[in-house]
Amino acid sequence: MLKSKSAGVTLFQSDLYETNSLVVETVECVLVVDPCWLPREVEEIRLYVENILAGRRLLLLFTHSDYDHIIGYGAFKEAEVIASRAFAGKSEEERKAIIEDLRTFDDNYYLRRPYETNYPAVDHIIEQDGQRLVFGDMVLTGYVAPGHTDDGLFTLVEPLGLFIAGDYLSDVEFPYIYDNSRSYEQTLGKLELILANHAITLLVPGHGEVADSLPEISRRKAAGLAYIDNLRTAIAEGKQEDIERLIDGCAFPRNMAKFHRSNRELIEKELAETAGET
Repeated sequence: MLKSKSAGVTLFQSDLYETNSLVVETVECVLVVDPCWLPREVEEIRLYVENILAGRRLLLLFTHSDYDHIIGYGAFKEAEVIASRAFAGKSEEERKAIIEDLRTFDDNYYLRRPYETNYPAVDHIIEQDGQRLVFGDMVLTGYVAPGHTDDGLFTLVEPLGLFIAGDYLSDVEFPYIYDNSRSYEQTLGKLELILANHAITLLVPGHGEVADSLPEISRRKAAGLAYIDNLRTAIAEGKQEDIERLIDGCAFPRNMAKFHRSNRELIEKELAETAGET
């Protein structure tokens, strides 16, 4: 799984969906982000952390509550958990549905995990843009990031200049919108403020390759906004060919067509609701 290691940031990437997990080190802390997917992959990350921890404070950050991103929680039960207010505030019914998705995945592939699969208990909550959490020499600044899900979180790790984006700003995925397309646009709109207030040297998305330059980060933002705007326009104008053309050339078309169709259905519903209000 080990994909890269530099300047206190170790990147692991799963064989499934190019999903990224991180281990971030400072003198006083070790931060683990979204450990996933397969049992042996989670174990590889756990053993790596065990070998380097050396008595430092162990933190565990979840970018959002999609089951693939919380699937490794049980392997790090001694860690202090960080997440958004919306993540921590999920109802019991919502938590059970997420864990059911997780367990269904494991059942489908006969996967056995050496730890319990439960919804994470959150110790440190980020609930507003620009909120800082200080853990010794590691400072985390959070920005709430709804749109993909309603509980997403952008996190900046200083002094490393690391931007943890969750399921946004991917080079392999167009926007997957499970929550709200307008919220997704507003979340991407926060990049201007983030880039103005933080010296970013590395952006890590939930899936795909990292971005290590501001032009590339800006390109991904523009591509995401253009996809949503063009899809909304094509739906409003009833242009089926334009809708289908939006994912021409995507990396994994047989799978990604499902997410594109889901986006279409969500935006159709949003447009119908807006028309009903007027």
